Amino acid sequence: MSTHAEQGMRGILAPATLLAPWLHLVLFALVATSTWRYLERHGLADNAVSIVLGAATLIALYAMRPLARGRTGWLIAWTGSTVLLWAALTVAAPSFAWCAVPVAFAVLSVLPEGWAMGTLAAMMLTIALSWARISTDLDPTLIVGPLGVALVTVMSFRALTRQTREREVLLEKLTKAQHELARAERRAGALTERARLSRDMHDSVGQDLSSINLLLQAAHQSWEARPTEARENVSMAAAAAREGLDSIRRLVRDFADSAHGDPVHGIPLNDQLRQAIAATIPETPVEFHAFGTAPAVSPEVTEALVFTTRGALANVREHARASRVAVTVTYNSDEILLDIRDDGIGFDPASMAIPALRGHGLRGHGLRGIRERVESLGGIFDMDSAPAEGTTVSVRFTLEES
Repeated sequence: MSTHAEQGMRGILAPATLLAPWLHLVLFALVATSTWRYLERHGLADNAVSIVLGAATLIALYAMRPLARGRTGWLIAWTGSTVLLWAALTVAAPSFAWCAVPVAFAVLSVLPEGWAMGTLAAMMLTIALSWARISTDLDPTLIVGPLGVALVTVMSFRALTRQTREREVLLEKLTKAQHELARAERRAGALTERARLSRDMHDSVGQDLSSINLLLQAAHQSWEARPTEARENVSMAAAAAREGLDSIRRLVRDFADSAHGDPVHGIPLNDQLRQAIAATIPETPVEFHAFGTAPAVSPEVTEALVFTTRGALANVREHARASRVAVTVTYNSDEILLDIRDDGIGFDPASMAIPALRGHGLRGHGLRGIRERVESLGGIFDMDSAPAEGTTVSVRFTLEES
């Protein structure tokens, strides 16, 4: 790629990194062949020493081009010196006219279009006059040949220039698209993390605090009449407070480490579900049924099942006015199915799509949070409800083959 100075000159052809070594090799071969041809015909007489020194200088000068890269004045001086030295050799020995091709490449890659075309015209005129000087008859090929070579060279350069510039534009667009994609991914990652944190706060700490509040209210109401029941409610509230403290610590650790921890510390899943039932909805009879043998699942799936139970039961407690609730977990060979069914007043699921109701209370935010958590782990969330017909929340996770 050219430097800023060369780009500012808007040369017809930007310097091609891979092409430059080949042009230098071609120039070396042409200069060496032309020098050998001159010496073969003229020996060491006349201008032989000057021709040999000029040929060596042309090769060395052409190889010095990278030293001038990035310096506009140096590039112009280098181009002029190369063209003048080539022209002097061509006048003295017309065989050097073939060296015009790599020299023309240098002219086109450095000079602006107008100057480059003028220089090429002067080079073609030099070739024609040099050959005419040693020719006895007027040969049309001495004019048509150089012009044809110049035309083909310019057309080739224009095509190469167009392709190079189109590639640069595409690379710039690709780079810009990659940067925009990276920014979008960072924004999406931040939003996802915020949603996860909000969901975890709602499903864990929020439910724990709600349970503590209900248990303490129940204890206050039964403190004089049923002291034993009141003490049990206080004990359960204390246990819920400890769970809430553990949840907060876990959330802080997960937020710092960007990793989910196991919130249940190796307790069997069925026991965790029973604890969730007891802590979330102690005042309503809840039937718990487990079918099959619990398989080993990831902490994230276990967490999702426990939080789904707590969230669904919190909805029942807050909204359903249910007299009976059933929590059923079924362990099949290829999946885990969790159902929470109540016989409460139910609701219209279509209202979840109304912005004014979405996110209002646990019916909105809780169920949406459950769905997001389950689907983020590859599970399936389903809900069935209708007014006066109760509600069923179902979660399904496919087990990986062992």
